[in-house]
Amino acid sequence: RALGGRLLGETHHAGVLENWGQLWIYHSVALLVFFGTTNLLHLAGVTARWPYVLLFTVGLGAWAALFWALRRKGGPVSFVERQLAHVWGSGIVAINLVFLVEWLLGLPVLSLITMIAVTNGMLFMVKAGILSGFYYFQAAAVILAILPMTWFPRFAPLIFGMVAAACFFVTGLKYRLRRQRKEP
Repeated sequence: RALGGRLLGETHHAGVLENWGQLWIYHSVALLVFFGTTNLLHLAGVTARWPYVLLFTVGLGAWAALFWALRRKGGPVSFVERQLAHVWGSGIVAINLVFLVEWLLGLPVLSLITMIAVTNGMLFMVKAGILSGFYYFQAAAVILAILPMTWFPRFAPLIFGMVAAACFFVTGLKYRLRRQRKEP
């Protein structure tokens, strides 16, 4: 019981999550847009790599800049928040590296889309260690998304986007509500 509480409980950094609640709700919507658009391109038969790379470099990069600007309006950025930004940024890099590996191996675009679920699952595990063990459940959900992604490859981007968006939305809502309860 004590071990479970330590593994799944919040760390002393968890208070910082209250600054991110609303932002993670926004991010859940952004994930649906980015991966929904990816799926639309895929279903439309777009096989060129550049539209996907453009979407996940320029598009996601612009979203990251807006996200960070919104966060800065909430007050000073703590050291642990900088760590979280690096974790999140590494997810963006991982997505684009998947596209690079596909190209280097001569594979069709989105052939390795399930690797995005694997890499992002690892990011949730890092967040579990930094913030709260609750993220272990989200890591498991994102990693287990590889199953329906491989069973229904035409919809793999959308499946990943929906699972990841749900993870961010649930956490965002939890900490947004907690912050509201504390406000006078």
